[in-house]
Amino acid sequence: MEIEPSSASASHKDPSWPDEAALAAYRAWLPGVPSRAAVDRYLPDRHAAGASARSVIGRIKRQLVVFATSRAQADMAAVLVASSPFDRKLAKAAAAAIETLRGMPSPQPLIGDAVERWLPVRLVGVLRAAGIRTLADLTLRVPRRRRWWAGIEGLGPAGARHIEAFFAQHPALTERARALVTVAQAQELVPWERLVVPEDVDGSRGTFRAPRARCALAASNDYQAVNAWLSLHESAATQRAYRKKAERLILWAIVERGRALSSLTTEDAIAYRAFLRHPSPRARWVGAPQPRSSPAWRPFAGDLSARSAAYALSVLNALHRWLIEQRYVLANPFAGVKVRGGRPAQLDTSHAFAEHECKLVRVVADGLESSYGWSEPAAQRLRFMLDFAYATGLPISELVGALLGAIEADAHGDTWIRVVGKGHKAGKVVLPPLARAALDRYLVQRGLPVTPSKWRPYTPLIGSLGDDRNQISSWRLWRVMKRFFSTAADVVEEGTPALAEKLRLATPHWTRHTHATHLLQGGAELTTVRDNLRHASLATTSMYLHTDDARRAKQVTDRLAAPRS
Repeated sequence: MEIEPSSASASHKDPSWPDEAALAAYRAWLPGVPSRAAVDRYLPDRHAAGASARSVIGRIKRQLVVFATSRAQADMAAVLVASSPFDRKLAKAAAAAIETLRGMPSPQPLIGDAVERWLPVRLVGVLRAAGIRTLADLTLRVPRRRRWWAGIEGLGPAGARHIEAFFAQHPALTERARALVTVAQAQELVPWERLVVPEDVDGSRGTFRAPRARCALAASNDYQAVNAWLSLHESAATQRAYRKKAERLILWAIVERGRALSSLTTEDAIAYRAFLRHPSPRARWVGAPQPRSSPAWRPFAGDLSARSAAYALSVLNALHRWLIEQRYVLANPFAGVKVRGGRPAQLDTSHAFAEHECKLVRVVADGLESSYGWSEPAAQRLRFMLDFAYATGLPISELVGALLGAIEADAHGDTWIRVVGKGHKAGKVVLPPLARAALDRYLVQRGLPVTPSKWRPYTPLIGSLGDDRNQISSWRLWRVMKRFFSTAADVVEEGTPALAEKLRLATPHWTRHTHATHLLQGGAELTTVRDNLRHASLATTSMYLHTDDARRAKQVTDRLAAPRS
């Protein structure tokens, strides 16, 4: 017997739960009591009416299956279908399912639910062919006028009456959908600090909200609760990363599912996992990186890799665990939701430039303003970022936050720069002559003194072109360097296509990989590179100890040459 997902919605009447006598007969039959004996003992009147004992037990089983299906418990329905006295394990599982289902309330439809969850199969195909996939889509097609269904090919008056009866049974759906669509049409997708949503989906009445009197948060809705979680993290970079993950989920929950964050189910979380890999509709969700103030801003720049999707789910899992700890919600829909192939990847040691490739790239950088249309200040800043990032191995997040006051000399005359890394962890990095020369040159170009005693401590290491006293943002720095890599790829395409391909894939973080690789190739000790990169483990740093494939093959071949005949 197969369970049809929409069989419970074929009738708008809620399936009834078997009475106690019927349950007693069924429970007696499950462990092995013959059906005749079970019915004679608990349902003598029904047996006397002429029905066979086996048919009586069969009707009770079907009644339980229909009830389980109506509660969206397909797994329990399947267990009940397969239950038999001849399989002790299945019989035990069926008995447990009955106890779980007893008294389970009828699920209430939400505007983001798919039409197949509530309507018969014969109607679902017709509706989906017309572009109607959710109850929100459908409720807007059922105005208070005659023959609203005429524009939906294949629906017909009988199907229309079935749908009208469903909405009549759940009148709140129409108002909820209209409120949501009005907001969505007015603002499309906007960053969450500008998001205005109806109370119905802001989480103030979330399905899984815990009792308010016991909640440790003053937050009245999901947005406020998530902001409280974000405020725990002092690092601005961490806050931005976590906000992006939470923002995407909140927008998706409201726009695609018609639900508040605190109303999401495990099924929603599983659907969101698939959405992360391929956000759609793409015109709504995906676009080139833009400032958050731009109308062209979109939450995604493209599909997420398995690793990125796994990271996003781990962040959302942590968010919900914290919300449970604060007694804001009762359940974590992301518990156990994982991505296949999403294990943390090893460092890709191909993300580094060889020394001769660095020289070619630097030649392109030298001609930015004279040959490739860059302004002189922008070209000077780019060359400094390229040289300083390579010389120090600093990542973007630390470069943009660095100040001149963080540079200091020790008693031995060595120069260091103090930085704050991941986890708000303070550290210091050697400032080698290459970095100091690049800095001195850039300071002169900015009209600033080279002598440290004359520096203003809060002057940013990398200034904004509009106002040199302001820091450049991480997003802007990333875009500037990506633009340069693209320019360089076009220049070297004809002579070195392999380098051009690498440049088109490169990100600013490749300068850090290149820094580590070249230090180790030059004979620097592994512990020295580890400390300068501030790795927690030598195992991480040792991943940069890759050798050239050709050199490795030659060394092994020379050592293990075949004997002469």
